[in-house]
Amino acid sequence: MKLVGLVKAICVRPTIRGIMGPLQVRTFQHDFVPRDPKAKPKKLKYPQFYDPYGPRPPPSDKIVELADRISALSPEERGQIGPTLMERLRHPKMQTIAVEGMELGSQGGAGAGAEKTEEKKEKTAFDVKLEKFDAAAKIKVIKEVRAFTNLGLKEAKDLVEKAPVMLKQGVTKEEASDIMERIKAAGGVVVME
Repeated sequence: MKLVGLVKAICVRPTIRGIMGPLQVRTFQHDFVPRDPKAKPKKLKYPQFYDPYGPRPPPSDKIVELADRISALSPEERGQIGPTLMERLRHPKMQTIAVEGMELGSQGGAGAGAEKTEEKKEKTAFDVKLEKFDAAAKIKVIKEVRAFTNLGLKEAKDLVEKAPVMLKQGVTKEEASDIMERIKAAGGVVVME
């Protein structure tokens, strides 16, 4: 008897209500006030164009007067404004982009070929390209490459091993010939383009 009472006391199955407490009932409640179905939608005023910086103050009288004077100038005079301002404000000159070797398509027709030959005569920037090198002179070539570039030993070694590779771009003719002499003396074959 005592054993049966003890087992019942240990094996009492807890009910769900005993574990969870009273059940919670949640009903759907609106977090907003429902819209009146008879109400008309609001019309918002959108600006004509998007300005991420917000409204700007109106220009000063000086600026308006300057804009009027510029618009009254002839097209030739307007073309001179940019270079004159760059000179006065000491802006650095923009470097021209070399288009040599690029396909220009049908721009210029037959006259374009004559201009291209003239450009080659006036070439001032050269590229130095390492074509190949002696396996025995590899270390000397790496040392010379490190001397005129700012590369570390590993980067210079990787660069030399990728031959044929461009070593230096946009250098003067004197600097390019100096680099060529130094690498040829070390045992490499260099081309100036």
